[in-house]
Amino acid sequence: MEYYSETKVCQNCKEDFIIEPDDFSFYEKMKVPPPTFCPECRRMRRLAWYNLVNLFHRNCDLCGEKFISMYPHEAPYIVYCPKCWWSDKWDFRDFGMDYDFSKSFFAQFNELMHKAPMLGLSINSTTTIGSPYNNHAQDLKDCYLTFDSGFNQECAYGILLTRNRESFNSSMVMDCDTVYDCMNLYKSNNCVGTKGNIQFCIDCYFIRDCINCQDCFMCSGLKNKKYFFKNEKYSKEDYENILKEYNLSKYSGYEKAKKDANEFWKTIPPKPSWDTMSINCTGSYIFFSKNCKECYDVANAEDCKFVMMLFEGKTKNCYDIGSWGLNLENAYECQVVGQNSSNVLFSQESGMDVISVEYCKLALGGHNQFGCVSARKGEYVILNKVYSKEEYKELREKIIKHMDEIPYVDKSGNIYKYGEFFPPEISPFPYNMTFAQLFNPKTKEEIENMGGYYLEENKNEYKITKEAKNIPDDISDVDDSILNEVIGCEKCGRGYKIIEMELHFLRKMKLPIPHDCPFCRINEKLNLWVDNMHLKDRTCNKCGINFKTHWGENRAPIIYCKECYKSEFL
Repeated sequence: MEYYSETKVCQNCKEDFIIEPDDFSFYEKMKVPPPTFCPECRRMRRLAWYNLVNLFHRNCDLCGEKFISMYPHEAPYIVYCPKCWWSDKWDFRDFGMDYDFSKSFFAQFNELMHKAPMLGLSINSTTTIGSPYNNHAQDLKDCYLTFDSGFNQECAYGILLTRNRESFNSSMVMDCDTVYDCMNLYKSNNCVGTKGNIQFCIDCYFIRDCINCQDCFMCSGLKNKKYFFKNEKYSKEDYENILKEYNLSKYSGYEKAKKDANEFWKTIPPKPSWDTMSINCTGSYIFFSKNCKECYDVANAEDCKFVMMLFEGKTKNCYDIGSWGLNLENAYECQVVGQNSSNVLFSQESGMDVISVEYCKLALGGHNQFGCVSARKGEYVILNKVYSKEEYKELREKIIKHMDEIPYVDKSGNIYKYGEFFPPEISPFPYNMTFAQLFNPKTKEEIENMGGYYLEENKNEYKITKEAKNIPDDISDVDDSILNEVIGCEKCGRGYKIIEMELHFLRKMKLPIPHDCPFCRINEKLNLWVDNMHLKDRTCNKCGINFKTHWGENRAPIIYCKECYKSEFL
């Protein structure tokens, strides 16, 4: 069948968007109707179901013990701690519901979410043993406050960490060892203060866009260099003297180096795009991929569109997916799905060998499930009730027809038939605590008008015993008593503590005690990452052509197009 481009009007924002012929081919293959929301509004409603870094105290509704949860205690759900949720003390079938054709599907799904137990922190059973204070993470050892991460050891305070050892205050880091305050780092060791696109570097400080460099300080756009400072070659002795003059063991020296590096970076055009070994792709941060359009922070993907944060394993033939991946195929309109899974539609936090699941939350290891919550394994299940194969197929078709005949209408008047992701207004998370607030920020009034709920942040949970300004400037003057202090963050005022693993690392690396809390450190890099996930219109300062890049003028006053950058720096 031959398809043609069509212009549609988004239900939600009322803006025009285009559905391309290849898009129609994908929807036909997946047996789903074309979307009625534009790509940005589709992303917004998926991200409204994604709370990654905001954590709360609440009691487990099974064992009664207090634990850290991604669901606030005000949220009216049954929430189990990870240890209980992964145990055999309960059965998802005990919460099964008969389908009621007098109600909309989404109303019934919302009812089931308030009956079946939620997983309080999205971590696997291995991680619960030694690293219980992480979220959306797996296979961690001795890690603390890391998010959307896996296969790490002795890491703390970061997001998007994969196969690292001793990574502190760093995010978007893969296959690295001993790194601090870094971002977008790959296969590098003993690096500090790097803020973007570093590969195969060793013993470097405050560098950007560098490949295979060693002993470089405050540089940008270098390749195969050693003993460079501000992009100029020095002798080993002179280089080491410059490094000593900054005295990075002092907080004042570290902050001066950080400021000077940012000013220097602005004088050098950054690499305009990162698309290593990728063919026919658009977006930002795409690696080893083919035929991927409007994709962001993905690797090893093929024939995908509107996907983001999928960088482990293979991802093939997927549209509108956010986070996880790890061998995912034939998936559409999902958030946090993956790990050897296929044919996953309109689901959230589902995966680990799932096949043919639709409208599920926390479906793990099951096949042929529709509208289930916390269904661990199980086959031919609808609303947590098990059917025969024939009954399941017949009822599924009736439900899809019913969803079209009696759709759910949200507070804004948007119509949700079969083919739409879950409405934001039934999300179990406060909108302002989700990634949706990062990409599509809204005021409290706007959130409530759209049917969502807003939660005030409590930053004064612990009594502050020491202000950050009173911490010794030099790490060599800090004694073990710092571990007993609750320090007042200089940015947000929240109280925070230095953990023993962190103090040991800072002493080894001769780096100062940070003056801002872990969440301010994480959010600093998270906000930069969000900025990198948007393309901006820029003009090349060398040849004058117009092109798109993730670098805005505020961060990169001078920018070159891809061809000019290659001729100048590579």
